[in-house]
Amino acid sequence: MQLHNRSFAVAAAVLLSALSAAPSLGAPLSAEDIMKRNFTVSKVEDSTQDATFRLIDSKGQERIRETSGQTKLLPGTTDNRRIVVFTAPADIRGTKTLLIEHSGGEDGIWIYLPAMKKVRRLVANNKKDSFVGTDFSYGDVIGYPVDDWTHTLLREEALNGVPCWVIQSTPKSAEVADISGYSKRISWIDEHSYIAVKTEIYDKEHAFLKRLTQEDVREVDPKNHKWQAMRLTAENVQTGHRTIIELKNFKANIGVSDAEFTPDYLEN
Repeated sequence: MQLHNRSFAVAAAVLLSALSAAPSLGAPLSAEDIMKRNFTVSKVEDSTQDATFRLIDSKGQERIRETSGQTKLLPGTTDNRRIVVFTAPADIRGTKTLLIEHSGGEDGIWIYLPAMKKVRRLVANNKKDSFVGTDFSYGDVIGYPVDDWTHTLLREEALNGVPCWVIQSTPKSAEVADISGYSKRISWIDEHSYIAVKTEIYDKEHAFLKRLTQEDVREVDPKNHKWQAMRLTAENVQTGHRTIIELKNFKANIGVSDAEFTPDYLEN
């Protein structure tokens, strides 16, 4: 009986030791961990897609633009390259943009305007500018480096039945605020896909500026757990203007060539 009791005591001690270590294995994710996952969750190795841009003013009048696009990661990194070519209507046909993310330095932004027949490189301060006349900024399209912002988990709540983390992100420096044009972002991150299904953005004067939403979220690369929203909306609440982007024919990991992702290609 004593031997049995001793064995039981040893087993109990081992179990208690394991349980005391368990929380470190299943510890809750920090706000920064969640935003790091969010930052890369849509970054597939490469992709092609067509898209319809609908620009809608405060009176409900619409302008439609058609585009084709490609993305590809820089080798050995999670830095994305994106090219968008406007194919219609005639007044914007041939306009091209090239966005290259550099996690260790300044992102590259180039735009080709057919009327000028010239490629123009934009500077960091242009990231807060409108992306080709839409309600998205160049920074919204490229994304915001996680380490440039302070992230705070405000709460967990369901949005349209989807469990979400609600995270506030504020610039770590005046430079980050100036380049982005934002004083604060509040993101509803889907706890399953890590997609930001809603983001509320505040301007540098701390006034509510715009609302971004992502819908029709699909797992486009199940092997690597990558997700992509097929409908993206930016609504400027100060002007009543909004932009809806609907992706079509999205294909991931098909072996896109590197050749297109250069400023010289924009002129071809």
